[in-house]
Amino acid sequence: MFKEYPTSGFAHPERAEQSVLEKDMAFFKKNGALNKIANAVSAMIVILNRQRQIVYANELFLQSFYKSDFKNVIGKRPGEALNCIRSVNSFEGCGTTEFCRTCGAVNAILESQAGKKSEKECRIMMFNNSALDLRITSTPYKKRGTEYTIFAINDISHEKRRQNLENVFFHDVLNSAGGILGLSGILAEIENRDELLDIAQTINRAAENMVYEIQSQRQLGAAERGDLIPNLRTVESGKILNDIAGFYSKNDLFRNKIIEIAPDSEEVEFITDPVILRRILGNMVKNALEASAPGSKVKICSSAINNRVRFSVYNSGFIDKDVQLQMFQRSFSTKGNGRGTGTYSMKLLGEKYLKGKVGFNSTPENGTTFFIDLQPDFPAV
Repeated sequence: MFKEYPTSGFAHPERAEQSVLEKDMAFFKKNGALNKIANAVSAMIVILNRQRQIVYANELFLQSFYKSDFKNVIGKRPGEALNCIRSVNSFEGCGTTEFCRTCGAVNAILESQAGKKSEKECRIMMFNNSALDLRITSTPYKKRGTEYTIFAINDISHEKRRQNLENVFFHDVLNSAGGILGLSGILAEIENRDELLDIAQTINRAAENMVYEIQSQRQLGAAERGDLIPNLRTVESGKILNDIAGFYSKNDLFRNKIIEIAPDSEEVEFITDPVILRRILGNMVKNALEASAPGSKVKICSSAINNRVRFSVYNSGFIDKDVQLQMFQRSFSTKGNGRGTGTYSMKLLGEKYLKGKVGFNSTPENGTTFFIDLQPDFPAV
């Protein structure tokens, strides 16, 4: 367990003086052997001082994030240099928020400062709602009697996306396809019309689920590439809620769970992309159903709050604190490797494309509510 500091949510907040940073920068800049090796490898490399600040960066790092301008990166911590949204959550910056306790990057740095080489994975949500999956290697490095950390960064975002896509197809789509195959194989043997109709409806629902999962992945891919264009029109909140409740009430995976539209839901007319909104709310409902025990109830609601349209999804379960701190990170999931895009896609689609605000509240006493707040009149993009 690392030492926590009273003015920090996790790691120490102190920073080096500018004159010390400039001396370190000048020293490493003149080190020809180091520069030659660092610029020859395929990883992004920075060197950090004891205050976790950057005093050196190789060409690949600068080209990737700073267009070769080192002056803009000196003195920053890794999260600040990579535009992590958590780096502005406290005055002390990267590494000092409660969210940083679960960050692979800062934990790898702290382990290396304790004298141990450390390799960890790190997920970063950036200010533009895009995300990075990184593999970090932190190695202790002593020079001139001063301790530093060699911080090597490999971007594994494409690898994680591929793993996720494979897992979605192997898990969700194959489940649906297997159900369709099994049921369709016995259709010819059934003579009872009512039984035949029941199986046909089950096959139809399985096909709907399979198409939904494929479309979700296509939409997420387009959103991450910046190719998704919202199709805006006037919609009614009640119609959205009825569509969501109807779709998931028919899902055989959640047969023993109840979806209820809250009696106090308000009917609100507003402008949005209904397909994207249904995708976001669908992920909220699916997560709530998966977290609920058989026989329990998930409530969905729409309301007008402070000139905003709010959609919310409630279940009685509680999300552990460590999980809350990692919510909305790409590739993070409590369901296993490669299945962590549900909450991430809520944030990406809801905030980048619908210009809303996505969040959640979870306590043992009040359960868990995910929500999205939208402006009634869609803002100009």
